[in-house]
Amino acid sequence: MRLIFIRHGEPNYEKDCLTELGHIQAKLVAQRLLQEDIKTIYSSPLGRARQTAQAYLDACGRTDVHILDFMKEIRFGTEEVLYDERFNPWTGVNKLIEQGINLQDPEWREFPLFKNNTATVDVDLIAAQSDKWLSSFGYEKDGLYYLNKNTEENNDTYAIFCHGGSTTAFLSRVLNIPFPHLCASFHLKHTGIVILRFDTTPGIRSIPLVELAGDILHIKEHKSE
Repeated sequence: MRLIFIRHGEPNYEKDCLTELGHIQAKLVAQRLLQEDIKTIYSSPLGRARQTAQAYLDACGRTDVHILDFMKEIRFGTEEVLYDERFNPWTGVNKLIEQGINLQDPEWREFPLFKNNTATVDVDLIAAQSDKWLSSFGYEKDGLYYLNKNTEENNDTYAIFCHGGSTTAFLSRVLNIPFPHLCASFHLKHTGIVILRFDTTPGIRSIPLVELAGDILHIKEHKSE
């Protein structure tokens, strides 16, 4: 089984939609995705992700898209003030690095940056919901790994149009990489692609293979024309 994660195009966050450039990026990534044999299309419920998914639907002549509510973008801040830059994981981890703090500490939720931060709430929600979602494909969480409980091989490919934060949280869970460490070492650009491959052998216990990470070749090729 393969999962393709696609971050949305350049957004207007205030209006939760794509900018003019974002629509161009969405059309470019749609053409790139036509190379993949995608069985099912999923999207975050947020407008910028759905518009990026729509570009692919238009390109391949399909109308079927399934909403994954748990893959909407994570928040950061407090319940009173969302998107408070003081709680931004991606900028905050740099300060932790400067202090020499171990980003792989299993107690990272107790760091001042993450304690009482809505980002932590959403990361944990995605972890729980991603396990539940993967189990619907026959991959059961078993400690640090996933047990393939299918009786036949699943070689299908699924696309998930979502966000940088929710993708990072998903990867953190399935790859067993602490979220702060991944925030510091992995940044997904607009319409960047990540591909995970799960072992298709029934009965095998494994972790997914990262087939592709942060690919934006479709954008670079367009700029070079």
